Amino acid sequence: MDETIRLLLDDIKSSLNITWSDKATDDRVGGFIRSGIAFLNKKCGCEADYLSEGYPRMLLFEFVRYARDNALDVFEDNYLSWILAMQREKAVMAYAETASVSSEE
Repeated sequence: MDETIRLLLDDIKSSLNITWSDKATDDRVGGFIRSGIAFLNKKCGCEADYLSEGYPRMLLFEFVRYARDNALDVFEDNYLSWILAMQREKAVMAYAETASVSSEE
């Protein structure tokens, strides 16, 4: 289990009210986290930051909850506004970065 997954695991288990710890549960939730990160990075178009508060972290927590409940078929529809907000936020940050570089020239 890589470091990002390990750091997220306890927080996500807590949000799901998983109070026990065993390898099978940790592996299952860890797999959901990996899948969620891959899915959300594709939607974001970048490697998102899941350790800081913001849309990527909130979406990851919800992705894992939906995956655990076998409801991924409705995840994207239910969280489309958050996914779009995450994409817009990343686009604005990228624009601001290029605008500041341009103004320094």
